[in-house]
Order: sequence, then structure tokens, then C-alpha cells
Amino acid sequence: MITKKVAGVQEALNGVGNGMTLMLGGFGLSGIPENAIAELVRRNVNKLTCISNNAGVDDFGLGLLLQKHQIKKMISSYVGENAEFERQMLSGELEVELIPQGTLAERCRAAQAGFPAFYTPAGYGTEVAEGKESREFNGKMHILECAFEADFAFVKAWKGDEAGNLIFKGTARNFNPNMCGAARITVVEVEELVPAGTLDPNQVHIPGIFVQRIFQGDKYEKRIEQLTVRKRE
Repeated sequence: MITKKVAGVQEALNGVGNGMTLMLGGFGLSGIPENAIAELVRRNVNKLTCISNNAGVDDFGLGLLLQKHQIKKMISSYVGENAEFERQMLSGELEVELIPQGTLAERCRAAQAGFPAFYTPAGYGTEVAEGKESREFNGKMHILECAFEADFAFVKAWKGDEAGNLIFKGTARNFNPNMCGAARITVVEVEELVPAGTLDPNQVHIPGIFVQRIFQGDKYEKRIEQLTVRKRE
């Protein structure tokens, strides 16, 4: 049985260097690869291009990399919860590419599937379409979007086995699965790592063929991004 298990986050990030393009899973504050981000901060890897749905908050997620100015360019669909991100973008310190959320997900999935590009109607007639090829399909205009090209994808799953088979939980099943296999090397951290053969094959969301390295993470905060409670009657 092929094993993808590595000893821990330090071994998992072997080969990561300055100037690389990284995919990082998560949606809001759910399903963030916290251990991988902490190790990137510790190593002070810089001049990074980061592909992620959002940029975390000021003191959590990718916000930790922004605090140390380790990110050169951010490719995202939503960045509204990070004041430091806003400051760096408006000051010109940070290059930003904003993408419609569905297009961001599909550019990840296209890379995963080996498709170089695809047409989508999202963004036609807006700044998103500037400089891109357009074509009409069934009376509707579409623009050509290219699949991402990334060096590493950092993914967080709920449970996985040593062969790299993964199960996601809740909202963490949003961008994380699409990023598996979408980069040259996919690194997965899981809350629970079990021996190969333990998982029910019918419950597996991503097969191990899309994973190169897997390890069991620790100390997950699992923050609530926007706490909403009902008033006491």
C-alpha cells in the first residue's frame, strides 16, 4: 500500500520557497490549513502569490502572512474581513486579483482535471473581462478563463487515511476538494489520520491519487467568523 503520510508539518512543507504560487483551502474561517500557514510564517517564506477564497482576518489565517508582508499577490473572491489586507491593497503594497467566486472555484477544478481553460459568462462586460478572449455560445457571451498554475496546494480535511483518501466536513468541503490535485504538490492536514483501509469508500470525497503528502495537524481554533445569537425572551 502506497503511503502519503509524512512526520509532520515541517516535512510536509519541504520544497516550499520564496516567490512560489500557493493554493490555500478554506471558506471564511472554516477549513483553513492552519498548521501549514503557521509553518509558512515560521519559515518567513516571502514574495508569495496566494490563491484562496478569502484572505482570512487580521490575526488569523492568511492574515498572519499579510502581517509579515510575506504575500506579494493575492488572488481571491472575497476580502472584506481584513483591515490589513485593505491597507496594503490601497497603499499599493499588495497586488490583488479579484475573481468571481464561481470562477475561482472552477479555475481550481480545471487545474485539478487537467483542463487548460474554460468559458464562463461570469464577468462578461465588466473589468473582469478586460484583455480576455470572448465568444458567444447559444446567444450568450462568455469569457475565456485559464486554469490556475500553482506549486503547492495546502488543504484541510476532517479525516484522512495514510493513502491520502479524504473526508471533509461541512463548509470546509467548499474550496478544499477543488484544490486537491490542482497544484504540482498537494499537502493535506487532517484532524484525524487513520490507517489505510479504515475509511468507508462510500464516504470518501477525494481519493488519494490527488494527494502527495498528508499529516495529522493539531491545535485547530475553529473560530466563528460572525457570531449571531437570538435575543433572550
